[in-house]
Amino acid sequence: MISTKGRYALRVMIDLAEHEGEEYQPLKDIAARQGVSKKYLEIIVKELVEGGLVAGVSGKGGGYRLCRRPEEYPVGEILERMVGPLSSVACLSAGADPCPRAADCQTLPLWAEYDKLTHDFFYGKTLRDLIRRD
Repeated sequence: MISTKGRYALRVMIDLAEHEGEEYQPLKDIAARQGVSKKYLEIIVKELVEGGLVAGVSGKGGGYRLCRRPEEYPVGEILERMVGPLSSVACLSAGADPCPRAADCQTLPLWAEYDKLTHDFFYGKTLRDLIRRD
């Protein structure tokens, strides 16, 4: 399940993508447009900045903006930054210790296929795909 933090991060990124090319977007404006508390978004944008997904400037005229073009942000990258690996089971997570039952596990191929579908789905979509086109 994708957490609220992951979903809200995606909403922030979409909001910034919709204002691409404009000045930095104040967090209070993003919060108002998205109907999310500014305090909660502060936590989220801090992680997005630390992950190099958005740039932030403080002071007058400050706020946030994307570091790249919307089509250069796979949705999977944003979600994994916020919620961690999208693996369905621990033994398939990157860097996991080898499972001693892997050779005999009858369900491992199922989870591996599911993880591939999930990865391909989220990495096959970009922010550009999600921007509302009125």
